[in-house]
Amino acid sequence: MSVQITRHTPDFATAPQVMVEDIKEVAGLGFKTLINNRPDGESPDQPTNAQLEEAAGVFGLHYIFLPVVRSQVGGEAEKFGQLLASAPKPALAFCRSGTRSSMLYQTAMTLKTNK
Repeated sequence: MSVQITRHTPDFATAPQVMVEDIKEVAGLGFKTLINNRPDGESPDQPTNAQLEEAAGVFGLHYIFLPVVRSQVGGEAEKFGQLLASAPKPALAFCRSGTRSSMLYQTAMTLKTNK
């Protein structure tokens, strides 16, 4: 398996950068939603949002683009939680290393618990 997935719950996982050629594998693993938390142009070797969205559509994945830089994790966590709540499950979120997506998830779950 080329995609390194970290399962947080049966309905949510994170991964480092997903490439266009990985999307068939992601769909084959049963994921229904792919969440891209990486802004376009962060590094020259990453695929663009448009390329990933197109590939996700080919394999029937619901695709969400919520680009977040590390300093914005706290401010975007509520929006992440709302998008995740309404997205088909299970969902896989990714960024460069997977850390940003994990932080978004953890912060969103903390906000949900504290409401």
